[in-house]
Amino acid sequence: MFEKIMHTGNSVAGLFLRLALGIVMLAHGLQQTVGWFGGNGLSGTIKYYTGFYHFPWIIALLGILSVSIGSVLLIIGLWGRVMACLNGIFLLTAMLTVHISNGFFMNWGGMKHGEGFEFHILGIGIAIAIIIYGSGWLSVDRWLTKKKI
Repeated sequence: MFEKIMHTGNSVAGLFLRLALGIVMLAHGLQQTVGWFGGNGLSGTIKYYTGFYHFPWIIALLGILSVSIGSVLLIIGLWGRVMACLNGIFLLTAMLTVHISNGFFMNWGGMKHGEGFEFHILGIGIAIAIIIYGSGWLSVDRWLTKKKI
């Protein structure tokens, strides 16, 4: 089962897709876990998700871990399809619970209350491409499945 999930071609597109999604989502994960880049850190983020959005703490923790640890695994290409799926679910959840009420566009001019969901559509699209095509070139997935063939 895992071999089917991990199997990937040698496309350089997979490398660029997973690096793009992984790097962007890792920055968010670092905000949520250690408080870098103006984030709240792990306890503050869990408190925010459970208090304001009423997510159960375990769901909040799993979401934070999927973005932080999952992004690192995505960057190196280990379990790329699974990590892309988890990051895509996180983005979809954020889009539907937080950002959809702010409209489509990001808040470049600071004129709105919050950010729109255009960024989320891009991330979800990248995640879907990785789910379909796999981790691609220079990935741990490719290395592990190539060894077994």
